[in-house]
Amino acid sequence: MRLGILILGTLLMLCLQAEALLAEPVVVVGELTGVIDPVSAEYAARVIALAEEQKAEAVVFRIDTPGGLDASMRSIIQAMLDSEVPVVVYVYPRGARAASAGSFVLVASHIAAMAPGTATGAAHPVAIGAGEVSEKVVQDAAAYMRSLAQLRGRNVSLAESFVTGSVSLSAEEAFKAGIADVIASDYGELLEKIDGMRVETAAGTEVLNTAGAALQWEPMSARDRLLHRLSDPNIAYILFLIGMYGIILELSNPGAVLPGVAGTIALLLALWSFQALSMSLAGLALILLALLLFIAELKVQSSGVLTAGGIAAFLLGSLMLANPAAEPYIAISLKLIASATAFTALFFLAILLLVLRAMRRKPVTGAEGMVGMVGVARSELSPEGYVHVHGELWRAVARQGSIGKGRKVKVVGVRDLTLEVEEVKE
Repeated sequence: MRLGILILGTLLMLCLQAEALLAEPVVVVGELTGVIDPVSAEYAARVIALAEEQKAEAVVFRIDTPGGLDASMRSIIQAMLDSEVPVVVYVYPRGARAASAGSFVLVASHIAAMAPGTATGAAHPVAIGAGEVSEKVVQDAAAYMRSLAQLRGRNVSLAESFVTGSVSLSAEEAFKAGIADVIASDYGELLEKIDGMRVETAAGTEVLNTAGAALQWEPMSARDRLLHRLSDPNIAYILFLIGMYGIILELSNPGAVLPGVAGTIALLLALWSFQALSMSLAGLALILLALLLFIAELKVQSSGVLTAGGIAAFLLGSLMLANPAAEPYIAISLKLIASATAFTALFFLAILLLVLRAMRRKPVTGAEGMVGMVGVARSELSPEGYVHVHGELWRAVARQGSIGKGRKVKVVGVRDLTLEVEEVKE
């Protein structure tokens, strides 16, 4: 009896082992597209953890990024260094790039792959507007890049030049120079080429078995995609502009409701993004000052002085908004800043011209609006009496001499609700 149980147990174990051996290998596929931000870092760590749990052959991250946050980039790299599953970073499709912070992620991967027509590099910290990138920041980034290249056995001096010289390479150049390990046109070719490669993971040496492996896609959730889009500094800047204009329109047209509601929502989303992107408080304060000056112009009518100050504060604040000391790889497009400043200047210039035109226009209501109107004397004005003007009976005084009853008169002034009139000569 015991012998039978032992035989059955052995057979069951052999069957399970055979099933494991015959099971189709799985490669988990994630995407690092757009700006590298906290959402990207959380997502990358989650995908790697899932691959480890499922004992996948590898994780492939398709990357297409202009760069992103330094802290988020380092979080992604740390997750890759701690991974027990080989991590492949694949610059794909044609036209994609792994620039700035993305080049660090590519160099740090177990296997760096690129599609034809892609590029990597240009990792020098950003300096824009009033911000300055110190030599200390540049040297720290260069040292980090050197350490990653040394760890993965890549071209150390060339990788460092991404930071110190803003060097960029095509896929073919990166492959020949020892930055990229593989050039592949699609996922199928990629899995074929990396099959059998030996890499060092946190769990030890791993030999990839990816030929014919099944691809398991793990995209971002809808929530992650929304927050990821909001973390783009250019999107955040546009949201802030929408919020600013919404509030201005609501204050200039009380009761409109829609501009105020939409503007408040956009402004709150922009502030969340600015917080996630570690934007400069000085830049944000200058833009808020510009908003207050624009609103004051609508109320005070300073003949353009407040508008000029608001435009200057808006431009300086926009240039200072990105904080290179906190996030050396984040910047707002200069074209976007220039366009937004020009639009803002034209918008308030148009408002100012309308206000000035209204101030110069002859009043058409109230007592002042009576000047220039023609009426008829209802009594003799010698010099006081009554006249009928604009369908109403007014107390009037003749400016010169007396005016007979029934004569046509013209209003030449108003004083204490009494019209000053002159006789209209036929």
